[in-house]
Amino acid sequence: MQEDLDQFDKNQVWKLIPKPENAPGIGTKWVFRNKLNEDGKVVRNKTRLVSQGYSQQEGVDYDETFSLVARLESIRILLAYASFKGFKLFQMDVKSAFLNGFIEEEV
Repeated sequence: MQEDLDQFDKNQVWKLIPKPENAPGIGTKWVFRNKLNEDGKVVRNKTRLVSQGYSQQEGVDYDETFSLVARLESIRILLAYASFKGFKLFQMDVKSAFLNGFIEEEV
């Protein structure tokens, strides 16, 4: 958890501000997962800080929500195009990826 919090500070993806009086707060929680190897032994413990979106109300707390997920169709198109053009593809694991965007709503 401390490693993730240090990454938040390093990448400057959040800052603490006072909660507006007329808006409800949206909580956060830590999600823990164990990464296993082929033998089923724990290789690494993974953590993720997520918002408790179930406390939001549609039309009040948000207009749209997004999830950083690649669709299987997109991956297949990428692989087919790379194969057709003879490109080399490399896989990489990003330890901490953040969505940097500006929101106009008050959260």
